[in-house]
This record gives sequence, structure tokens and C-alpha cells, in this order.
Amino acid sequence: MTSIQLVASGDLRESANLQCWPAQKAMEAKLAEVLANLGHDLTRAHPEKAEGHGFIASQREGMDVFAGIDPDAPLIVAEAVWQYSHHVLPGLTTHRGPILTLANWSGQWPGLVGLLNLNGSLTKAGVPYASLWSENFDDDFFLTGLKEWLETGKITHDHSHVRAFDGMTQDRDLVASIVADLKTRKTILGVFDEGCMGMYNAIIPDELLMPMGVFKERLSQSALYHATLQVPLAEARTVYDWMLAKGMTFHLGENPATELTEGQVLDQCRMYIAAVRLADSFGCEAIGIQYQQGLKDLLPASDLVEGMLNNDDRPEVRRADGSVIRSGEAIVHFNEVDECAALDGILTNRIHRALGQPVETTLHDLRWGAGDDSSGVEEFVWVFEISGAAPPAHHAGGWSGSESLRQPAMFFPAGGGTLKGYARPGEIIWSRIFLQDGRLHMDLGRGRAVSLPPEEQERRARATNYEWPIMNAVLTGVSRDQMMARHKANHIQVVYARSAPEADRALAAKAALAETLGMTVSLCGV
Repeated sequence: MTSIQLVASGDLRESANLQCWPAQKAMEAKLAEVLANLGHDLTRAHPEKAEGHGFIASQREGMDVFAGIDPDAPLIVAEAVWQYSHHVLPGLTTHRGPILTLANWSGQWPGLVGLLNLNGSLTKAGVPYASLWSENFDDDFFLTGLKEWLETGKITHDHSHVRAFDGMTQDRDLVASIVADLKTRKTILGVFDEGCMGMYNAIIPDELLMPMGVFKERLSQSALYHATLQVPLAEARTVYDWMLAKGMTFHLGENPATELTEGQVLDQCRMYIAAVRLADSFGCEAIGIQYQQGLKDLLPASDLVEGMLNNDDRPEVRRADGSVIRSGEAIVHFNEVDECAALDGILTNRIHRALGQPVETTLHDLRWGAGDDSSGVEEFVWVFEISGAAPPAHHAGGWSGSESLRQPAMFFPAGGGTLKGYARPGEIIWSRIFLQDGRLHMDLGRGRAVSLPPEEQERRARATNYEWPIMNAVLTGVSRDQMMARHKANHIQVVYARSAPEADRALAAKAALAETLGMTVSLCGV
């Protein structure tokens, strides 16, 4: 019998670790049973704590746990929840034995999201690993892969959907003009504190950005906090009234500890105004608010702010001289200061605006997915879901099809409303920039957002975080398991096009732009 070590990385917030622990514990029990039937013993490398959970909850704790693990032992990082990759990344960088990252296929707590972030971080760090996922740990795909890993320390996945970009685009002159502008005039990413939630994979080293003409303005969340407090409530009320006039619904209550209040929304409107002015004063083409840590103890969540920023049709914000800042234009926001999404967002915005296509982008988490016989959609339908940065232009009905619900108290004690909606049907381009072998790579593909029957949409929303916006997406030429095996991030960037031919054209132009800027570009499923 082979003894296999298990570690479980968790959240930095004890409230989340405690609430999510039952799902993790149930998953580990099932995994231990499967391995025992295969003749192997699964041993936790760190015990369940007196506090009531068994997660590694800090980077230091993770280092201490790994100091007691045989560096040559087979190791499974099992995740049924969102996790902070930096809790375990230091130990994994020096672990010599075979590493398996593993998640349950569930939308309840985003274990799949945590798995993909860890995979992207390990890829960037150059740490070899294998990866698996399953709903019940009894399907052929999972068992075949698990047996291969137990025998060889590796898992063979299907990457036949991936091919190198051939450089073909009808928009060479447009691409050349954007490259020339970036390298001559250059551009700025405004980063409100780098490295959100342990996302090592979401930090691009400056030396890889500089040759493209892209530079970082490192800003502090404390600056955003201070600027927010300087915004008069009367200005915030104007922004709030603008959204109400557009038909947006706010689900308000009286108890700020558990319900969304008007005061929380007004503070979010103040933050929106402050963020626009800071972006303008520092000359940032895009900005990224860290979103969870730091500001969560001082202000309501930034979700509503991020969605407003990413929308061409947004409330006006004026300078001291009365002029409007970027009238009628989105200010690209990269949620969770994901710099890979920031670079992608800028390239997408420039290409799409030049081609007359919708410019509104967002990054979603690859949260979960399933087939649905009731919808008439034969393909696998992903649930792309993110708390922040989803623009109303993506939602069926726009602003009037959007609503705001209070963020869960276990994540955000100061509350704040989301910008929830269900994505309208249409042609999409998806993409992801990631780091591997010290280089920037971009994967691109095509797909479509689909509408589902109300009952199925409600089921999916209830199976995840009900407060958050969802895009139900079918990816062209890419199966569920191909996507999971290839994708090197928890996030996926999505943007609409007006038709399938126009989407194909925009994809080719963006691919050519990324390649001209020095990235290794791959097309997935197209």
C-alpha cells in the first residue's frame, strides 16, 4: 500500500473556512474511499483544527505544514472551495514527489475555481503537476486518470483542440497602428495593491510588459479609500438616481449586517466617482481594484463599481473644471487586480472599438457547468460567474435587466451590492493571457452565450452564489475536460461581437495583435 499525503488550502477569512469546511470534508472522505479501494492510503498532512476546519489558512502555516512532509511523497492538493494559492505554493515549489491537484465538480463553493488558479500559479512557477476533477469520483475519466497518476505520477489529457495561430488577419494595418501607438505613447495599468487573494498567476513581471509599451502605476487601496470619503453624498446620490432611472433594481433592507442598505450603495457610488477620477488623474487606461482584502474592512464591496466602469453607458463623472471624464467610454477594470486580464482588456477594447464591435469585457470565473436537456442546447453549458466587473451591457435587458443584492456577509462584513444579471444570447470571443516558461501566452477561442429556461437558470444560480452575475456559455470545439486540462487560470475573458463573422474577424485581429506584441498565441477549438 502506498501512503499519499493530502493538503487542503483554504481562505484567509475564517468565516469562509468554517462555512465551507463540510463540503471539503465530504469530498476528502469520498476520495479516501476511492483510493483505499485501489490499495492506497490517504493521509492528511495537517489535522483538523479546534476552530472547526482543516484548511491551511496562511502562507506561514503552509510553509510549516510542508516542512513536515516527505518531499518525495506522492501529494494531492484537494480543493472543494476557493483557496489562496500562496498558502501552498512555497511548499509545492520544493516538493519533489508527484503532485496532483484535484477538485470536486460542483458549483456550491468554487473548488474548480481554486484548482484552476493553483494550476495557473504552478505553471507560472514551473512546478510539474497533474490535475483531475470529478463530480462523484466514480466516472471513467476520473478513475482512468487517477490510476495513471498513481502508476506514473502524470496524467495524459487531450489537447487536440489547441493549434498555433497562423498569423492570418485582414486587419494588419489596424494591428500595426495599435502596436505603434502602444510603443510610442505607451499606456498605464493602475494597480490598486498587487497580488489579490494569493493569485501569483495574475501578476505580470514589469520586464514582460515594458517592451509592449505597458507600464504599471502602483496605487494603494488607501488612496482609493481616502478619495472615496472625499466625494460628497450629493454626487453619489446623482449616480444612484441615474441607475434607478435606467431601471436597475436594488434589493434593499434595514439591517446592514445581513442586508443591502441604501447607505452601502451610496458609498459604492462614491467609490465609483473616486475611481474614475483617480484613473483620470494618473492617466490610467485601465485600473484594477483588489476587491477583497483590505478594503473589505473599510468600505462596501467594489462589485457595483467595477461593472459600472466596464460599461460604455455609465454615469457621468466630472473633473473640477466641469468637463466629463471619458464621456460614453468604458474605463477598463480588471477585477481582483488580475494583470493578465488587464492586458487582455486593453487589447480587446482597442480592437473592438476600431472594428465597431461591443467593447464591454469582463473576466469570469470558470465556476462550473452541466448539460441541460430542457433548454434545447445539446452542448455542455458552462456557468461563467464572477462577483465583480460584469457590465450591464452583457446582461439581457442591460441596466433594466440588472439587479443588486448584498454580498455574502462571510466575505464582506461591510456589505455592498453586486451587479447581477444573466448574460444575453450572442456570439462571444473568449481569451486568457497566462505565463509559462517566463513568457506571455494567449489562448483564444469562440463560443456563444445562451439563454436557458427560467427554471434551469434559477437552479444554476442557486447552486452557486445567487448574488452574482452569470454567463451561460457554450465553447466552440472545446469539451469540458479539454478546457479544464488546458486553461491556466481561474479567470476567462469574454467579449461580445455582433455576428459570427464579425466575431471571427475580431478574434483574428486580437490574436495578431498579441503575437505582434511578442506573445505565443494559440487558438482553441477554432
